[in-house]
Amino acid sequence: MTKLNNTLIDQCKEKLINAKADVLNQLSMLRESFVTREKGGDEVDQSINNRAETEFLASNARLRRQIFEIESALNRIHSGTYGVCEITGEPIESARLKSLPWTRLSVEGAELLEQQAKRQVVHY
Repeated sequence: MTKLNNTLIDQCKEKLINAKADVLNQLSMLRESFVTREKGGDEVDQSINNRAETEFLASNARLRRQIFEIESALNRIHSGTYGVCEITGEPIESARLKSLPWTRLSVEGAELLEQQAKRQVVHY
């Protein structure tokens, strides 16, 4: 297995830290806009509020998942396992790490996972 160079790891770590700050900012703004929205009103207003709440919860869950992935990548850097595909055990491509620094999978690993998911799809 080829070890990643420190320059690439440092670049990815910086991207991860910046991405984390961005996602935390998005979470804060999302929460603020949700808390300050108008509540009550007639049935139409309540329906709109219900939809806004559903969208808030979905966005909140998506952003929290991103934070989890970013934190996991930072932990892998700290533990020395960063850049190793969790499926194949092979190094993740440098270009992939630069564009998706939180990725856990190489291109090959992602393809294998996708093929496995397709095989498990139940057709009715």
